[in-house]
Amino acid sequence: MLKKFIILVAISLGLGFLSRHVGLNFNQSTAISIFSVSVLGTLFFWDFRLGFVFLGTSVLLMTRTTNIENVIKFASLDVILFLVGMMVLVGLLKEAGFFAWIVQLILRIRNMTAVKFVVIISVISALLSTMTSEVVSIIFMVAAVFEICDYFEVDAVPYLIISILATNIGSAATVLGNPIGILIATKAGLTFEDFIIKAFPLAAVCLFASIFLLVIWYRKTNAELDKHIKELGANEMLIKLISIPPDKELKISLAIFGATLFCISLHHRLELLWNLEPNTILLMMPLLSSGAVMIWKWRRAREYVEKDVEWWTLLFFMLLFAQAGTLKYTGATDVLAQKLAGLAGNSVSVLIGIILWISTIGSSILDNVVLVAAFIPVIQSFQNMNFDLQPLWWALLFGGCLGGNITLVGSTANIVALGILEKEKNIRMTFFRWFGVGLSVGILTTVIVWIALVFLPFYH
Repeated sequence: MLKKFIILVAISLGLGFLSRHVGLNFNQSTAISIFSVSVLGTLFFWDFRLGFVFLGTSVLLMTRTTNIENVIKFASLDVILFLVGMMVLVGLLKEAGFFAWIVQLILRIRNMTAVKFVVIISVISALLSTMTSEVVSIIFMVAAVFEICDYFEVDAVPYLIISILATNIGSAATVLGNPIGILIATKAGLTFEDFIIKAFPLAAVCLFASIFLLVIWYRKTNAELDKHIKELGANEMLIKLISIPPDKELKISLAIFGATLFCISLHHRLELLWNLEPNTILLMMPLLSSGAVMIWKWRRAREYVEKDVEWWTLLFFMLLFAQAGTLKYTGATDVLAQKLAGLAGNSVSVLIGIILWISTIGSSILDNVVLVAAFIPVIQSFQNMNFDLQPLWWALLFGGCLGGNITLVGSTANIVALGILEKEKNIRMTFFRWFGVGLSVGILTTVIVWIALVFLPFYH
């Protein structure tokens, strides 16, 4: 640990001195050094990440690199409150048995084959992540994969990997799939409709291309599963499964969640109709719905807020966003944007590739929220250079989501699912067992996005 700490301090100080050497002022150099400490501290000392952002933000205030007003301004409280509301609603759905019910429906599909199973778990994993976030989706898909693989006595690891990969791809399709979706939407002025029209189809293409690759990649495992399905039959499995009919509480919970999704999907239209500020309905609906839930389930309201809301993560996000905003406030991101524009030869197409691949590779080793928080003010700085920002925002979104498939620690969904695998099955995933298939899917999907963003006028 001491060695890592020394490396962390050395790199951060080195970045500070280097930034001073290239002409940045004291405040810009300080902002870069402190932000790099928070980012690298998250990478080296994951359990202490909240401590790093607390200390870093304090140093920024003490050195007058920023002030309290800007910390509050850049903390993105709108994003934080949106996530709080959605977490309360997801807690309600879990308690009402929604996920157990939906998994049961999936597994009751008749005439199951290995290829059909791969397609089903991939599509459902992706769709669940678009509605409830990648982490919630993968927790319940892991349970489904384990159950069916245990019955047929086949290795669950390949199908678990497939589900995780699909979850990360699906998380790019809507505002709700990943925290970086709502973060980018609010900063870029993108609506839920924009995601459905532009991100969802591209994510779907990436998903089905990945399914094709995964069916080939795991053809031996699929052949074994087909053999076991023929030997054991699917009917016995279906009898074994617990039937969970939707009760009154689940129906009410689904109605509340459905109404929330409906209003979020039409938020831009409703805001225009009622002459509200952009994203007002988008950010208000989760709070409105979760408020109604806490009145309806008032005996459980405190538990929803205390147990289902990830306060540790949200506090980390708040202060990290404030530090990223300090980079913009001091003008450090303007300098970086100019350097990137010069590297790209002022070509939007080249710049799209640079943003996409940096975010893809970066998110494979670092939490994508950290990476996106750092890049948002840089992309905003391109506006002063008359660049078309639309394809750059989509490049950042897809790079942040798709890069998570490349390594074991590339996304929160990976870490959660592999933690369950180790706990439930006592199986520890090795780096190379994941890396081969993860890298293949990561490169394939990123290339698809790259081609679409560069050559399709639709994204400009």
